[in-house]
Parts: sequence; C-alpha cells; structure tokens
Amino acid sequence: MNVRACLAAAVVTLSAACRDVPAPHPADPTFAHDVAPIVYANCAVCHRPGQIAPFSLLTLEDVRTHAAQIVSAIESHEMPPWLPEPGVGHFLNARGLSQEQIGTIRAWVDGGMKEGRREDAPAPPSVDDSHWQLGKPDLIVTFQKAYTLQSGEGDVFRNFVVPVPLTRTVFVRGVEFRPGHPASIHHAVVGVDASGESRRLDAEDPEPGYAGMFSDEFHSPDGHFVGWTPGRTPTLEPDDMAWRLEAGTDLVVQMHMLPGAQPVALQPEIGLYLSDVAPSKVPFMVKLSATAIDIPAGASDYVVDDAYTLPVDVEAVSVYPHAHYLAREISASATLPTGEIRPLLSIRQWDFHWQEFYRYATPVGLPRGSTVSMRITYDNSAGHQPRAGETPRRVVYGPRSSDEMGDLWLQVLPRRREELGLLARDFVERRMQAQLMGAEQSVRASPDSPAAHNVLGTRYLAANRAADAIREFTIALRLQPRYPEASNNLGAALVSAGRSRDALPHLRTAVQVRPADYRVHFNLGNALRDSGRPDEAAREFERALVLNPDSADILNNLAVLDGARGDYANAIARLERALSLREGYPDAHHNLALALAAVGRRSEAITHARRAVDLRPDFEDARRTLAELERH
Repeated sequence: MNVRACLAAAVVTLSAACRDVPAPHPADPTFAHDVAPIVYANCAVCHRPGQIAPFSLLTLEDVRTHAAQIVSAIESHEMPPWLPEPGVGHFLNARGLSQEQIGTIRAWVDGGMKEGRREDAPAPPSVDDSHWQLGKPDLIVTFQKAYTLQSGEGDVFRNFVVPVPLTRTVFVRGVEFRPGHPASIHHAVVGVDASGESRRLDAEDPEPGYAGMFSDEFHSPDGHFVGWTPGRTPTLEPDDMAWRLEAGTDLVVQMHMLPGAQPVALQPEIGLYLSDVAPSKVPFMVKLSATAIDIPAGASDYVVDDAYTLPVDVEAVSVYPHAHYLAREISASATLPTGEIRPLLSIRQWDFHWQEFYRYATPVGLPRGSTVSMRITYDNSAGHQPRAGETPRRVVYGPRSSDEMGDLWLQVLPRRREELGLLARDFVERRMQAQLMGAEQSVRASPDSPAAHNVLGTRYLAANRAADAIREFTIALRLQPRYPEASNNLGAALVSAGRSRDALPHLRTAVQVRPADYRVHFNLGNALRDSGRPDEAAREFERALVLNPDSADILNNLAVLDGARGDYANAIARLERALSLREGYPDAHHNLALALAAVGRRSEAITHARRAVDLRPDFEDARRTLAELERH
C-alpha cells in the first residue's frame, strides 16, 4: 500500500525546518492525553468519512489498526504531506510534525498503545457530511444533473456549467471544491463565463456538460487560479484580494476524469465564501510553461525550463507548480537586475497526489527587470513509473494522465495598480508569440494538415497579422474546401483587414454548412454592417440571438444598429440586457451612455461613460464621451 495515499494532514504545528531536531516527548504517553490531540489536529481532517484518505483515524481502534503505517510515514516525513523543501520560501499553512510529536507517537506505539483516561481525550472532528474545511460556505452550488462516468480506460475531459443564483455582484474570497469521488477525478479547473457560450454548448450536448476543452469565453477570474487537485487545501483570500462575480455569470468546471471498473455518478459541490468588500488589489498570474516535452524511455534526468522578465515592480503572493507522475524535482527562482538570485520554491520529491497552491507568508518583492524562471526534472526510468513494474515508454507533452506537463504559475501583485494593464499586455504578447511559434512548428511538421493551417491562421489573427492569417485560412480551404471553421475564420480575417465585401461569400458558405452556429451568423452580420447593408446585418444578428439569447456581444451590436436608426428605446433595452449578462462590458457601457444622452438622460449617461473608462482606462472614445457629457 502507498503510505502517501493513506495518511494526510492539514494543520501546521512546527516549521518544517525543525523536522530533524531531536526533542523530548512524554515518558508514558496515552492515546487520550497525548496522541489523540496530534492525530485529530493533523490527520483527521482528511482521514474521516467523505474525505480523500481511504480510511478513518477518528477512534483509538482506527489509530491502533494503522499504527505501523503511521509511524513509518511520519518518521520518514512522508506524512504530513508537504512537498517544498525547508528554507526555500516561507509559506503559510506549512504542514509538519515536530520531533517531539513524532517521538510521542513512536513512544506510544512502543509502550503498548495505552488508551489512558477517556475524559482526557479531545472530541474528534465532526464527521457530518455538511462539514467544509473552510467552514460553512455562504453559497453552495452544484452540477444541475449528476454525470455518470462510465467504466473503462483512458482519460475523459468534460466541462460542466454551474449557474450561480445571484441578483447582484459579489466578491469571492474562497472556493472549496468537494469532488465526492476523488479517486475518479484527476483534477478540476474552475473558471467563469459571462457570455452564455458555455451554457449553449452544454445545451447542445445530450449528456450533462459538454466534451472537449473550454469554450473561447471561459477565463480564470481576476488573476486567481481556482481548482482542485488531490491533496490541495482550500484557502481564503484576504478581503482586499477577493475576485468579482457578477450576476448572470456561470461557473464552468472542467474535470479530467479517470474511469474505473464500475460506473460512478459524479455531482461535486462548490462552496463559495463571499465578501461585500470590493478588492483594492487585483493580482495577475504569470504562467511559466514547457510544451516541447518529449521524454525518452529510460531517461532519468530530463530537464525543461522557462523564464519571463517582469516589466513592472511586483510582489509575488503565491506559487503553484503542476506536473504529472514522472516529474521528480521542481524549482523556481528570480534573478534580480543586480544579479542576485532569489529562490522561490524547491521540491526535490514531487508527488502528483499532493499538489498545493503555496502562499508566501510575506509577499516576495521583485523589482522591474527581474527574471522569474522554473526548472523541472523528469525521471522516466524503470524505478520511477506511475505503477510499480511498469515498463518505461516515450512520454510527450499532453493533458492526459499518461502524458506529461510542466507548468508553474506565479501569482503577483503589481506594486502600482495602474501598471496592471502594462503587465497584462506584455505577458499576453509573450504568450501569443509562444503560441504562434508552436503553431508554425505544427505547420512545418504537417504541411498538408488543414487543421494545422487553420490554427496557425487564428494565431496570426490574434497577433493582428491579418494578411498572414488570410494566407493560412486560404491554404486550409484549398486542402479541405468545405471546412466551415476555416471559412468562418477567413471571413473574420478579411473583415479585420477592411475587406468586408470579400468576406461575404466565405461567411455565407460557413452559414450554409453550419446554420446552427451563432458565431458564423454574428460574423456575417459584422461583414454586412461594414459593407453598408445594415438591414441584412440586423437580420443575421437576430438569427444569432435566437441561437444564443444570452450573448451580450450580439445584443450590443444590435443596439448599435438600433441607435443608428434613431430607435433609442430599443437600443437602451438591449444594452441594459447585455449589461445584466456581463456587467463588466466597456463597449456596452459606452454605447448605453450614448443612447441615454440622446434621449436626455444625462446623469445616467455620465455614470455609464465613467464605468466604461474605469473598466478600460485606454478607451479613448469613452473618455471623449465622458468629457463631453461633463462639460454640459
């Protein structure tokens, strides 16, 4: 039995740096007086019914039954589970037992495991199914229907839309994910979607959720990584770093599931811990990643790395490493402009089953020009396989549990909030360039693949290289003439290049092949509008709205056409509906300001123009509108 998988802990009792210092212990310890307090505080949070551990440690008999395993695990420091090496980064909620506590348990076992006086024993932790590690949530949401994971082999990726019953904007301090069947879930990622696109994809799939990867509208909330992995302990953010959750926004949970011998009904619960305090600090997630992973069979020292130079002064708040089963060592550091190297994390014995989001006890200051870097070493030798006795094989990058990954997220706070946009733009540009290079490599490797050319076209389009995007989409269509995705993308690229009339035939083809896809109607509407055909554009937008009635973008574009016709009442109604779906939509706020001003509702117009500027400080049209409204 894997001892790591049997024993877990969650409460710090002594810094891990002291783990090897001998210390005294009670001469004749008993369970009630000496051992129960240690086990209940450090082990029972997981070792109780309904939690990740496979057996309970809530009674004397439980602990006696597993005494040999407990002693072996704590003396080897495998338990409590804590991966970072002491002395590299000082983290909150670090887990560990002192040498005195370890000695107490050893002496109790060697002394015959005496019970002691029962009245001396503390009350065991609650085993009520309503127990949450962070306390009772302010709001509990769950999947609308249970999903049955069928028996079998291989990996299953599926996304589940979880509506949140809110009537106002709230701020989220913490999220606790209760998987229900943790053995069936490899990991889960939780994001938000205010567009309704994920909801539409869910409705199209006959089973709960929808297959594959996230919709294009999914994103992580406000610089926070929200998710669940085995062994991860949920935490609460300080009030000033809560993230915004608007009414009408869905949570979207992607679960990477591992089928077993029997079908399992999965319906996890998500506990939300809320605050009414708007955050004064907005973090940003710097992601270091290695995607060119190709580990030969038998290689014991395969290394990948990545680095990023910070364009602004920041404070590192927390760090989250991620890899699969073959990783052995993970380290992160920052090289300051002075040349000083500041270690951020060191893990010498990686274990997939005990991943954590490590929060620094004191934020780590990193000045502009510092280069943060990660290094991951993999061991694909015979003695380091996921299953004992398994023969090593070549392993490449990928999301499946049998693949490998190499990521490290560093959550940072810009020292000056106004520089958040600069950091975001710089990092997005870096990420786009990395994605572009990967797509170019895919085309070189598979020049006859229409899908590879289509993906490369989307990367060029995102990089504002419309001419290159048009070339790649054209090649994709030459290789596969009835390729609706490429036809739609080519049309969008031509619109972006100011060639809306040339885009029309391609978008009409896409509509013919995929009439139930609201996106092609939306793009065709844009092309018609830009070609000076507003009535036809409105009809396409209306068709798109029937297919996706919760799209704020479609409502916004229809409202613009309403306003151009002087139908301000309809424009205002559509824009208010759009903002009920996505409050943080600067274009809709600006357009609503214009419509309200046109009907004499100046004070309301000022409110929305100001909100547009707050949401997008570089929104020049909104700034001009606000200045004009405030002058009169």
